[in-house]
Amino acid sequence: MGPESPLHYTFGGGSTGTVLHPIMLVAMIIALLVILFTPRKYAPIAFLLVVFLGSVGQEIYFGGFHFYVTRILIMAAMVRLVVSKFMSPGPLLAGGFNLVDKLFIAWACLRALANILLNNGVSGAVAYQTSFLIDAIGGYLLVRYAIRDEDDIVRIIKVFAVLTCIFSITMLDEKFNNQNIFGYLGILTVVPGVREGAIRATGAFAHPILAGVFGVAVMPLFWWLWQSGKAKVAGALGFCGSVGMMLMSASSTPLMACVAALFAWFAWPFRNKMHILRWGIVALLVALHLVMKAPVWMLIARVDLVAGNSGYHRAMLIDQCIRHFSDWWLIGTNDAGTWGWDLWDTSNQFVQEAESGGLLTFILFILIISLTFRKLGKARRIVENNPPQERFMWALSVTLFTNCVCFFGISYFDHTKMMWFALLAIVAAATAPILATEKALEPVVERYAVPLKPAFQTPKLARVASSTNKNLQTTNQSRSR
Repeated sequence: MGPESPLHYTFGGGSTGTVLHPIMLVAMIIALLVILFTPRKYAPIAFLLVVFLGSVGQEIYFGGFHFYVTRILIMAAMVRLVVSKFMSPGPLLAGGFNLVDKLFIAWACLRALANILLNNGVSGAVAYQTSFLIDAIGGYLLVRYAIRDEDDIVRIIKVFAVLTCIFSITMLDEKFNNQNIFGYLGILTVVPGVREGAIRATGAFAHPILAGVFGVAVMPLFWWLWQSGKAKVAGALGFCGSVGMMLMSASSTPLMACVAALFAWFAWPFRNKMHILRWGIVALLVALHLVMKAPVWMLIARVDLVAGNSGYHRAMLIDQCIRHFSDWWLIGTNDAGTWGWDLWDTSNQFVQEAESGGLLTFILFILIISLTFRKLGKARRIVENNPPQERFMWALSVTLFTNCVCFFGISYFDHTKMMWFALLAIVAAATAPILATEKALEPVVERYAVPLKPAFQTPKLARVASSTNKNLQTTNQSRSR
């Protein structure tokens, strides 16, 4: 299932009337009050709990427009951000407005513009893309504003741990009692889907794959939470919940992502040799592409982890997207469904970016991921002498890698994308003080670390440089606290 699902969020599409369960109405009102009037640290908790525990399809229909619960909360958060901008003297976002933030906003705007142009500027397209911009930019800025330091990061991971525990229990009930309790809210079906005789639990998500992917995509954060001692109970419960969601979804994408996460986590001993590993994988794929009868991406079709999986479909999505480059490179395309059987179902985030916004949108999406990886790698090298911090940077890198693997099996078309936005915000908050410390040290390094002739490399000069660097590090660390 891809972005053409009837559950997609738009101003101009959806139910012909208000669909809002009384429980969700009460939850939404409470969340609005928390977002608008309580201390900043509580806003993302209320937002994530309401969004993930039943917001799918819940909407207020007014004046021909569809205001979904998620979007109402985001618009309220935008009001708070504007007020905070004028009332708070400090930066609104942790580390300031960085390059990834700029790329993210450029990605969202260009994707929206491409879609409007692709549909000849009709009012429905404008409404759809306006809603997309609110969801994307608004949701991203909300979590960027709310997550600023390690305490905020731990708090958000705990929220995800609570969510995975709830979902694993409800999905277990769905698996064995053949009913989805979230379906009683009025949008999702009560009776779960079945494939090859196996019930595929959905939980509060729009598709079983998304339910399994959510659990696995945050699993490395739970490993870190337990290993670091920040919250061992929450980490253990979150991990168990993630495994439960993965198994109950009966989908191959979450299982493959779990294998990838394990591989990445246990690559820790080779962390300083990752460039060799990366280029080795690239060389291997190129070699396989040259010797195989089919393109190398058709290896995805041979992945058979769960009965009835759609590996061939995923491989054909990539294959046909590459073959039809001329169809989508400028502003995307609406004709992907004509490329082959069932190819309207864009179960690949990278292909979705290409089809939705063209080559430039695709490149911006890749750059967001690439620069985020680069920030984590640079921050990890800076804190090599601080094992807990280095482990944290590694855990975030594994989490980012796990999401990238998930992107090959599904596009985040429901509220799962809020988890992706939160991950980007967590990386920004975690790396900002580390990278800021290095930037502050650069003038000292340039002054004292210039290669000198042997006659001038005196012990006194070495002691001065070392003392200055240590003092500046201590000053910056105290400021960051």
